Amino acid sequence: MKNKNLHAFLEDQYALIQPNLEEFLRDDPVHIPKRFTKKEDIEISAFLTAIIAWGQRKTIIKNAHTLVELMDFNPHDFIVNHSASDLKPFETFVHRTFNSSDLLFFIHRLKKIYSTGGDLEQFMFSDKGAGSNLSAVLSTFKQNFFDTDFLPRSTKHLADPTKGSTAKRLLMFLRWMVRIDLADFGIWKSVKPSGLLPPIDVHSAKFARAMGLLDRKQNDWKAVSELGNNLKSIDSLDPVKYDYVLYGMGAFSFFRPLSDLRL
Repeated sequence: MKNKNLHAFLEDQYALIQPNLEEFLRDDPVHIPKRFTKKEDIEISAFLTAIIAWGQRKTIIKNAHTLVELMDFNPHDFIVNHSASDLKPFETFVHRTFNSSDLLFFIHRLKKIYSTGGDLEQFMFSDKGAGSNLSAVLSTFKQNFFDTDFLPRSTKHLADPTKGSTAKRLLMFLRWMVRIDLADFGIWKSVKPSGLLPPIDVHSAKFARAMGLLDRKQNDWKAVSELGNNLKSIDSLDPVKYDYVLYGMGAFSFFRPLSDLRL
């Protein structure tokens, strides 16, 4: 797919974000990991924030802030060194269907990952055979994350693209970790920005279809792949930067209206 007008429109829209970045990120969950500078603190807080990133943004940010507050604003140290008594305040936590038992399991699992001297990036990309195939990477990540004693109901909080899921929250988390522009941290090197796929939802998919970037009617992994391939044809090195445009249009007045696009 190659459309010069569409390319120019997306680039113009993306360029409008930088001078309006404070407004753009004011109610974004990435505010939570932005508090930290240490890699482990960033990835732990970002991962837990992404896991609960569905519903109203203000509620997501409030509950994600509660999580890092309960960890004394020192996520890595807390994950590795907490005692059983330190977990007591977490027993009242709830975010929609993600409740305290789910959270306690995630904390328990993260402790095992970090206590071995590794980190979340090494754990997610431990299967070298998967390469940069994100469907395989994320599916294996889920299998390995729950390859221990766990509550069966907690498995629903990690998506599996091989089952058709869009894996929106995990793809958003990967965008945060891999890209190094705007809200993204660029602290993971196991996959390049060119290998990322867009985290789609109802809103971004609506604008993707209106722009001719997505034909598939159902929002699933096939739609993610289709949109990703079309974005790569426009920018092969950094396709998911346009995710900012797709989810920001209609929400921010500084964007040009879609009617300005001539397909």
